[in-house]
Amino acid sequence: MSYSIDVYRGEAQAIRNPLDFACYVSMFPQLVAGPIIRFQEVAEQLLERQHTAAKFARGVAFFMLGMSKKVLLADPCGKVADECFAAADLHALEAWAGIVAYAFQIYFDFSAYSDMAIGLGLMFGFVFPKNFASPYRACTITEFWQRWHLSLSTWLRDYLYIPLGGNRMGAGRTYVNLALVMLLGGLWHGAAWNFAIWGGIHGGMLALERLMGKKALYARLPRPIAVAMTFFVVCIAWVFFRAASLPEAVNYLGAMFAQSGDHPAADMVPGQIYSLYHLGTLILAAIIIWGAPQTWDYTRQLTWPKTIAIVVLFVLAIALLGATSFHPFIYFIF
Repeated sequence: MSYSIDVYRGEAQAIRNPLDFACYVSMFPQLVAGPIIRFQEVAEQLLERQHTAAKFARGVAFFMLGMSKKVLLADPCGKVADECFAAADLHALEAWAGIVAYAFQIYFDFSAYSDMAIGLGLMFGFVFPKNFASPYRACTITEFWQRWHLSLSTWLRDYLYIPLGGNRMGAGRTYVNLALVMLLGGLWHGAAWNFAIWGGIHGGMLALERLMGKKALYARLPRPIAVAMTFFVVCIAWVFFRAASLPEAVNYLGAMFAQSGDHPAADMVPGQIYSLYHLGTLILAAIIIWGAPQTWDYTRQLTWPKTIAIVVLFVLAIALLGATSFHPFIYFIF
């Protein structure tokens, strides 16, 4: 689709060599789960690209860090989320632990795959665009979408929002376009009410922030509190994204706000999720999310201490991978 649109718009030249076209449409590193590579971003690289030892080494580092994030962080967080969402009943604290764990899981899982795809691309000489920029550090939903799944947000902007009129047809139409694009973005993940509501929440917040000059309702609060408020809204939306059905999402939200937890089954969940291993993983995940540099920046200049740290993490990931069950990447299902 990107190839056809970019060529039609005159933003890229049509490929004359069938092998180059086959290379683009079958570019396996990012084919299944992103980042979404638009044709104009790699058109020139298909014809000519540089292969250097530095680029290859950075690619290997990207891949190793991605694998480490998936196995050491995403999968343990996912275990906590799975236990909470599968529980027959929950206390409020465990319900919040479950959705925060899922927020961590989907970020580390998807950014890990993106890192691995970018790394494989670098090994072959291709430079793919950055796909994540510490999204949970955003202080508005607008900023969140400037940091989360960048290849999808820019794709929605350029191929849906702008063709619909963008912000060129008055304020009212702008708000409708924002809500509609995010609604379609939700349905892109699946034809279900859950995904429609997830997209609707984000679309409604984007429209509200546009009405307020791209500022959140809590814009005057200190930035750390604004970041926490934005993360709160994102987590509420994640409930609909994670739940298997709309009734399940409603029940889970009820548990988060202490409208559940009376069933004896709720007392069993703490023992399943509050192990030292899982709590330590959640704390480490939070520290990395809000305090560590991004993979893109960390690998920009590789030093011996960085290289040793990356190799150690990768070895730990491989060792743990061999001792645990298979956990597919979340976005494989989309």
